[in-house]
Amino acid sequence: MKAKKMPIVVNDSWLEPVSQAVFERYERFKSRLDHINTYYGSLKAFATADHLFGFNYDQMRKGWWYREWAPAASQLFLFGDFNQWNRYDHPLINNGRGIWELFLDDKTYASTFRHQSLIKVIVRSQQGEIERIPVYIKRVVQDESTKDFSGQIWNPSTPYQFKNPNQSLRRMEPLLIYEAHIGMAQESEGVGSYKDFRIHILPKIVEAGYNALQLMAIAEHPYYGSFGYHVSSFFAPSSRFGTPEELMELVDEAHRLGLLVIMDIVHSHTVKNTREGLNLFDGTDYLYTHAGERGDHPQWDSKLFNYGKDEVLQFLLSNVRYWIEEFRFDGYRFDGVTSMLYFHHGNGVTFDSPEKYFTEGVEYDAVTYLQLANTLMHQINPHVISIAEEVSGMPGLCEPVEDGGIGFDYRLGMGLPDYWIKLLKEQRDDDWNIHEMYHTMTNRLFTIKTVAYAESHDQALVGDKTLAFRLMDKEMYDFMAKDRENLIIDRGLALHKMIRLFTISLGGEAWLNFMGNEFGHPEWIDFPRAGNEWSYKHARRQWSLVEKKYLKYHWLADFDKAMIELMKTTHIMLSQPPWLLWADEQNKTLVFERNNFIFVFNWHPDNALPDYEIPVKQTGDYEVILSTDDVSYGGFGRFDTSQAYPSYLKEDQTPAMKIYNVNRSAIIMKVIDETDKT
Repeated sequence: MKAKKMPIVVNDSWLEPVSQAVFERYERFKSRLDHINTYYGSLKAFATADHLFGFNYDQMRKGWWYREWAPAASQLFLFGDFNQWNRYDHPLINNGRGIWELFLDDKTYASTFRHQSLIKVIVRSQQGEIERIPVYIKRVVQDESTKDFSGQIWNPSTPYQFKNPNQSLRRMEPLLIYEAHIGMAQESEGVGSYKDFRIHILPKIVEAGYNALQLMAIAEHPYYGSFGYHVSSFFAPSSRFGTPEELMELVDEAHRLGLLVIMDIVHSHTVKNTREGLNLFDGTDYLYTHAGERGDHPQWDSKLFNYGKDEVLQFLLSNVRYWIEEFRFDGYRFDGVTSMLYFHHGNGVTFDSPEKYFTEGVEYDAVTYLQLANTLMHQINPHVISIAEEVSGMPGLCEPVEDGGIGFDYRLGMGLPDYWIKLLKEQRDDDWNIHEMYHTMTNRLFTIKTVAYAESHDQALVGDKTLAFRLMDKEMYDFMAKDRENLIIDRGLALHKMIRLFTISLGGEAWLNFMGNEFGHPEWIDFPRAGNEWSYKHARRQWSLVEKKYLKYHWLADFDKAMIELMKTTHIMLSQPPWLLWADEQNKTLVFERNNFIFVFNWHPDNALPDYEIPVKQTGDYEVILSTDDVSYGGFGRFDTSQAYPSYLKEDQTPAMKIYNVNRSAIIMKVIDETDKT
């Protein structure tokens, strides 16, 4: 078929050599969607596999159906407390299409097979006889004494009734995301709960000014320390945090408070476990995942989905629909998109030609799956948000599918935090290249919405350090009291504010912060494991640090709140690209304009320069609306924020003004509105 030039090619001549491949990408999507519509009726109907598989109550026949897809299995048996754990009393029947099923009628089982019944399924196959958790189970619990996992029937007599409308019915921009982990959100050493998070943490997020909450580790995962990225039961909210209703109540309360709730969804891989997960469920290594080496992720020690199979597509797309409809999540942050898109997972590849995005090592079925997932999400609710964790720069990632894209709303600016960590690890302040810093923040297509961030949970894990801890390290243990002076702490506080302000002002149309980073949470994240004697010391957030006003942490929190509020009210992040007005490498000073605001960043360790002339874009008297050196944010108050700063025309008729250019500080200025003077 002759290639139609897709809009993403029309708009980007660099893609001309792969115009045919871009067209074929769209044709593969259309072909798969046509297949789904033909054989299943619609994409929405296709994405209801959980209504068939797993446990579903039949109102007509009055009883429970249990079904599994396991074509290579020789026999399945359901057992649990409903039959006194008799292993072979309840065999499933193969309906001839690889689907095993069992019906439990109310007349016989109403008193035993009920809400909170514990169950497992025995699968006999070429692997032998293995006790498994049903694939589509919607609740999994762990026995505290044996540490063994079981499925649990969840059918409360009074289902949760949502009280508040979805916030995703109104798009919030700029999107200001507070990334959080339920289990480590509390201060006590232990595992936090949905209830505790709802009561104690949601108000902190609202008070800090964020308008979206991104929740990690929601789908059930057997190993707590995996941070939720080794998922075993994709339809079960993790029971270690509470009940499904308590998660629903959390989302409902977040909506009441005006927060969007985004779920960190992991469809890039699945855990290798055979007792809890999908791996080898029917005895083959190609049921849900690829066979052989292609099914193994070497870096993540996990299994890779075969996105080319109808049954796998149906499983994953049903999961996409499930969390939006059943729990009212307002969207997803898709984990590991780069790994999904390429057979090489993006490892060791320099993406320096368009062919590397479209014809070399591309996992075409995964691309189609992501196009279908984004199409389905926006069919369910046009206002939901999809964010891709993608580092390769895949063209069209955030363009509409019909234009040749993949359909995401946002991409994560993953290179930004990596850059800051690299800079702080490898260079002295004196050697920082301000041109490189500016270029790194702005080296993107401004037509593609990017989530900027200076650090996330990745930078806080054991083996790495948050910005605050990398800047101040052990000095934080002794010198964070306001009555104790320390030059390392002074530098750390100053740069922490500057880095975050620089990144949010230049790096994207949305912002992400991991909980506690806004106030410079010290130390690292380390989940309980043998190496730390199963301690929860580092799997928590120390909110008391910021609540104690005699400590310096609240200065960073107060600055973050002011910064977030400014971004909400001025829409700087959503404005036209910044205009670089001045770059003084000797004095490490950058001046740029965005949305009629003037930004001045002096990164120099020492050079504070009086009567420093900077260019501006328009004449008038200017006022300072934010200064990182303000004493209320832990600065030294060297910049007078109370006075007006007049501009003037130079001999060449270009406007300029003079300021006290304070070292290691940043200010934002704007022309004073004449109406404000009256």
